[in-house]
This record gives sequence, structure tokens and C-alpha cells, in this order.
Amino acid sequence: MATQLSQTKSPTELVISWEALPNDFQLEDEPVENTGQPILAGALRESLEISGFIQPQMLIASNFGLCATVNSQFIVKAPDWVYVPCVNQVLAERKSYTPNLEGDVPAVVMEFLSETQGEEYSVKRTYPPGKWFFYEQVLQVPTYVIFDPNGGLLEFYQLENRRYELKQPDENGRHWIDSIGLFLGTWQGTKEARTGYWLRWWDQTGNLLPWAVEVIEQERQRAEQERQRAEQERQRAEQERQQKEKLIAYLQSQGIDPNNLPVD
Repeated sequence: MATQLSQTKSPTELVISWEALPNDFQLEDEPVENTGQPILAGALRESLEISGFIQPQMLIASNFGLCATVNSQFIVKAPDWVYVPCVNQVLAERKSYTPNLEGDVPAVVMEFLSETQGEEYSVKRTYPPGKWFFYEQVLQVPTYVIFDPNGGLLEFYQLENRRYELKQPDENGRHWIDSIGLFLGTWQGTKEARTGYWLRWWDQTGNLLPWAVEVIEQERQRAEQERQRAEQERQRAEQERQQKEKLIAYLQSQGIDPNNLPVD
């Protein structure tokens, strides 16, 4: 009996392997719990793309399956936003992604809380495991972000000694993500008819990475400023012309030919 016990695997031991998604595996088509979640994820990617940050070898996706095999059971979790610095092969389309097998472990995963929140904090280790446990203990993602779009609360966790530790923001209320080279923080405003809290990027010097609509507005303002400058220049030239004509008329009234004035 003692021999059998010594050979029994500890219930806390994890046997993790990285296997490709089986051809016959059916990914769950989970409904989007909140229509704002895809907008939030899309806005994060949009500003990165506009700023020229995204490179072909990167994988940035939303509601996208991350795979691992734990104790011979295949597991898929779909974070609301994920960033992988480098994949082994650039593909036009992916159904899922298996870290280590297909490239880097995700550097950042994000979850946006909804009214049915709960799994984002779940440390359940039995099958199927909770998201927190999966990201922390299985994938060991360095940065885990949980964001409440309604209240604007941003929770920023970093992996330290295989445990997530809550980090406090800097004096501007932002968090530096070294793997991305940008600050992440909250911003309040309107985009795509949604008014509320958003996650935004700032560069190292504190400049906000713009959305497309903001770039368009900046260009409109620049064009308007240029139009106003041109109009001011036209008015100045017109004033000079009128002053010159008045001077010529005055000289002529005094019997002086403006064309024969002495030149110093």
C-alpha cells in the first residue's frame, strides 16, 4: 500500500504540454457578453496600428483561443485581448494559438468585466480551470490586466515567483508595460457612440497614441489653422496694397510722380 501511495501523483502537480489544436476539436462559440467589449479591444489595436507599432511577427487578437494540455486534458481560454511578441510562423488566419509550440508565451492578456463577472478571478484548478489559474499557473503570462469598463477600475497584475501581484499605477495613473514599450491607462470620453471609460496607450514621453478619428480631427484642425494663416496673409497683403495705393494717390495729388522718387 505504501508503494502505491508513493507512486501516486500529487493532486497539486500539473503536467503541462503544448500540443496543436486537434483537427476535430470544436471551439466553443461563446456569445459576447457585452457589445462594448469588442469595441474596447478594437480601440486598443487601432491606436497601435496607426502608430506603426504592430509588426508582422506579433499576434494581437481579441476573444481568441489560447491552448494548453494540462494533465492530458485539452484546455482553451479566450481572453478579451492578447499580445504575443513573436510567433514562429506568420499566418493570415488563426483559429487558436498554442504557446511554446507556435511561438512566444503571451506577454499580456486582458479581460474586460461584464455583469456576469467571476471567471476572470477564478483560481479553480480542476477541469475546466478558471482563467486566473490558467493565465498564472499554466501559461504563466507576465502581465494580466482586468478592466471594468463601467467603473473605470484598472487592475494590473504582474507575475512574480509564479504568482500575480497587484501593481499600483504611477503618478499619472498609468502602468508601464516593458514588453510593449508603452504605458497603459484609463481615459474617459466618446468613441463609436460609446461614452465611458477606455483603455489607452501612451508612449514613453507621455504622448497619447491616437485613434483614427482623432488623427482625422487633428488633420482637420491643422488644415483649418493653415486656412486661417493663409487668410491672414491674404488680408495683410491686401492691407499693404491698399496703403500703397493711398500713398500713390496722395503723392500724385501733390504733383509728385511716384515713379521718380529718389532712391537712397
